[in-house]
Amino acid sequence: MKIAVVGATGLVGSKMLQVLDEQKVRIDELIVAASERSVGKEIVFQGKTYKVVSVDDAIAARPDIAIFSAGASASKQYAPRFAEQGTFVVDNSSAWRMEKDVPLVVPEINADTITTDTHIIANPNCSTIQMVMALAPIHKAYGIKRLVIATYQSVSGSGLKGINQLNYEEGADLRQAQEPNTMKPAYPNQIYRNVLPHAGDFTDNDYTTEEEKLVNETRKILRDDSIAVTATACRVPVTGGHSEAVNVETLKPFEIEEVHRLLENTPGVIVQDDPSANLYPMALTAYDKDEVFVGRIRRDYSIANGMNLWIVSDNLRKGAATNAVQIAKYLIETKLV
Repeated sequence: MKIAVVGATGLVGSKMLQVLDEQKVRIDELIVAASERSVGKEIVFQGKTYKVVSVDDAIAARPDIAIFSAGASASKQYAPRFAEQGTFVVDNSSAWRMEKDVPLVVPEINADTITTDTHIIANPNCSTIQMVMALAPIHKAYGIKRLVIATYQSVSGSGLKGINQLNYEEGADLRQAQEPNTMKPAYPNQIYRNVLPHAGDFTDNDYTTEEEKLVNETRKILRDDSIAVTATACRVPVTGGHSEAVNVETLKPFEIEEVHRLLENTPGVIVQDDPSANLYPMALTAYDKDEVFVGRIRRDYSIANGMNLWIVSDNLRKGAATNAVQIAKYLIETKLV
């Protein structure tokens, strides 16, 4: 089993290597690739040192699976070249997610959309993954009519530059004399001690790309274009873990106790919901864990068949690296490769 990690030196690429090790994925030969400026760097994996190669060299090595975290433009350029030679590409960027013939996969929900012919497989957006993990069983049981979403996304969702900006601004606040910030900021406004109602780029309709991903990807994964979805995506000064307040209107009536039981029996979901003990999901406690945490489960009394959920997950793990590695494991275990 020959596996390539493309974008191996980045924040998510490094996490992918960590998760590949943790999940004990069968790897007979590992190829670590990145942009030209990283070629020749060394990466240690399972006690062995690997030299970073170019993407062209990774293609020439003809891996069975290539896990991508190199950005949309690189994916558009290189993923088809891998796929043409029979490599299964698991892509973490936005490049392929809404392509009709490309499966958008959360393995617990829709792994069946992967076939021998789908050599490019899209990893959904981090905010979408954690949300649909909680929504899929609800949709199956009651049908979802409408979703109103507010996200509270950590700076790590913007990569190292998001973390760097927060750390710089926090440090600058503590220094008597501010030093010039020589790096390009991730955000147009200060993130430290602030909340930005601005995650992603603004589009012509005044929504952001992060908000539109929640709309379009949710419908595709749940296989229901009739679900009405609206979202506001915010960036918060948290280094790891995305949080979401999700208002759900279902087609069928439900009992909150039933919803609790449904989520408690959903693989990959952990219910933390005891207001009397101040127990609810938090980014701090979800950090570096693979599960999706759900709490504040309560009825919305303002509408018929309404409920509120608070959903938290580590955006670098289940929101990116872990989900991609799970897809790779599915390919291996089902003998698609």
